[in-house]
Amino acid sequence: MHTGQILALAIRPTFNPNLFRRATPELLRNHAVSDVYEPGSTFKLVTASAALEEKTMRPTDMIDTGGGSIAIGSKRVVREAEGHSYGTLSFTDVIVKSSNVGAIKIGFRLGAERLGRYVQSFGFGTRLSPDFPGESAGIVWQPSQWTDSALASVSMGYQVSVTPLQMASAASTVANGGELVQPRIVRAVIDADGRVPVPRKVIRRVTSSDTAAEMTAIMEQVVQHGTGKFAALQDFTVAGKTGTANKNLNGHYLEHEYNVSFVGFVPSRKPALTILVVIDTPRGPNPAFGGTVSAPIFRRIAEPALRYLGVAPNVNPALPVLIARHDAGREITVAGPTAPLTILPVASPSWPGQVVLPELRGLGLREALRVLARLGITPRVSGEGVVIDQDPLPGTALEPGGACRLALGRPAAEIHP
Repeated sequence: MHTGQILALAIRPTFNPNLFRRATPELLRNHAVSDVYEPGSTFKLVTASAALEEKTMRPTDMIDTGGGSIAIGSKRVVREAEGHSYGTLSFTDVIVKSSNVGAIKIGFRLGAERLGRYVQSFGFGTRLSPDFPGESAGIVWQPSQWTDSALASVSMGYQVSVTPLQMASAASTVANGGELVQPRIVRAVIDADGRVPVPRKVIRRVTSSDTAAEMTAIMEQVVQHGTGKFAALQDFTVAGKTGTANKNLNGHYLEHEYNVSFVGFVPSRKPALTILVVIDTPRGPNPAFGGTVSAPIFRRIAEPALRYLGVAPNVNPALPVLIARHDAGREITVAGPTAPLTILPVASPSWPGQVVLPELRGLGLREALRVLARLGITPRVSGEGVVIDQDPLPGTALEPGGACRLALGRPAAEIHP
């Protein structure tokens, strides 16, 4: 997420690559980058970020959402979802409760020119990644063409069409402290001259770090006690936003057809992952919303992914176990080094920015993780005890952001017949 690397991209239904000729053109499409949808309320993070950055509103400012509806001109009335009537809400609660009326009033306070500038700055209406030739730019009208009705629609995530890649990148912008980072699926290029890592590229700064921090706090509350509570994790804080949008067919919105979504990043204060879940026309016995359909899927993806990446919990982390030693004079045989580790940079110009992976075998998990953190290497851990094996082996050149698998077990000196 911080690097812009796309770690996983999955689409269902899919096709069997062993039966490629039977796949229809629809199944062969990469919908995450080539198709567009109206995001609905996940887009409110753009509206809110713009208002905070422009200082037109503060998180504690109060907004009167009235009886749950707002008239736009003489021919249109926009209502809250499910007939809600929230009355007066703080700016924060407009996002936490996902108030349409509140978002529209924030958009009107900004105006078309300023909101439109942030829509474009967050990356909507343009192709973001050089790795997808079929990437769509989405559909964003020029702000000069926005009527009051269009401004109201865009403020709550309608009348703007985005790709899932763009929406995930926008949420990552908040997670990255206000920087829009170019999304990449290519990690490095290997040729006859060696391996050249793809560098992290900041496309632009969209908001200040202070605005991003305020938005993170608001998005945390969405998950803690708002529309995204089913995305909450036991061991990690999550920042996210739900979205539920009526589908548009030939210029008309369908009454019971929706795109539902949830986008979030975790852990919220030191993010490792941004995850977006979009479901096209979910079916089931209960009404479909981003908070009830997509948010639980986010949780089911995030939990194993964080374990796989070896990310330490940031909610009630386990305390270290301290044991008194009564064998200070005993010599302990270990498989790894007893001298302090030295981290060496790679000398070859063909491998810029890389380091030599040191010997980790014989170290305790805590010390091994500390070394890998200094290197910027992601750990993959299995087993319990001390490090008995590592992959790649010591002496291997790795770029920051690479991965090292650590197998844990009991050292030979502790195993008794």
